[in-house]
Amino acid sequence: MTTLLADIGGTNARFALSEGEVPTDPASLALDGFPGIVEAIAHFLGGAAPPEAAVLAVAGPVVRNSVRLTNRDWVVDGAAIGRVLGIGHVRVVNDFAAQSWALPDLTGADLHPLGGGAAEAGAPLAVLGPGTGLGIGAFLPPGQALVTEGGHASIATHDPREAAVVEWLRGRHGHVSAERVLSGQGLENLHAGLAAVDGVTVESLEAAEITRRALAGEDARCAEVLDMFCAMLGSVAGDLALLYGAKGGVYVAGGICPRFPDYLAASRFRARFEAKGRFQEWLAAVPAWLVMRPDPAMLGLAAIARG
Repeated sequence: MTTLLADIGGTNARFALSEGEVPTDPASLALDGFPGIVEAIAHFLGGAAPPEAAVLAVAGPVVRNSVRLTNRDWVVDGAAIGRVLGIGHVRVVNDFAAQSWALPDLTGADLHPLGGGAAEAGAPLAVLGPGTGLGIGAFLPPGQALVTEGGHASIATHDPREAAVVEWLRGRHGHVSAERVLSGQGLENLHAGLAAVDGVTVESLEAAEITRRALAGEDARCAEVLDMFCAMLGSVAGDLALLYGAKGGVYVAGGICPRFPDYLAASRFRARFEAKGRFQEWLAAVPAWLVMRPDPAMLGLAAIARG
């Protein structure tokens, strides 16, 4: 049976076909060239016979096999896609369901180590992914993914500097979630917040430029932003290890951190991961990794299709 696999974001989508264990190499399409997801899928298929099934990963909560894309006001509806394109069974899943299902299959060059001991066989695995937003999920062996909206849980602070920035953000947004600081927009929020706390005016910078300046050593404030980002990311990752009992490991996915793997590994990430008082020794044994594979969702989609 041929199955269409699709990882659909707000800007781009990756498509592949699977007829067994290993899917075809994914093809990426910019979605701005299409009026809807049906047209994008049809373009990928290129007039070939429709596959028997499809599994589509989409960022957002799935309701009755359907998701509305926030960034472009599209609806990805499994029943409608199947009817129009002649695909027998279309399943829509949250993007972090796919990320979670991928975790057991990530090995070797897919991963950059972020400290800790050996993974405990059969234990839960947790994943968090800073990107456009902050996705969070877990894989519970032998075969269950836990999909959450944990990125919208409240962020905790660990020193007066972080507390001052979060208090400033609270004045602008009310609730300050983990996503408010651990995402592309989060880097921009931290940059603006640190300037506001210091009472200085700085130019507004996009996340990519903040990261570039920090890594190049060109801008002390950008360096502080990236350092705070890594530290707070470590805190949330350690929280996930405790919340999910993730002795199988905690994985950092998403599009931001693979740009600076060595910086992240040398940052305060690991110290803050373990800085949980009486459970510091427990957390010291939990391994963490940065996911370097550019298309982990495809592994997860293939696993869902096989199941």
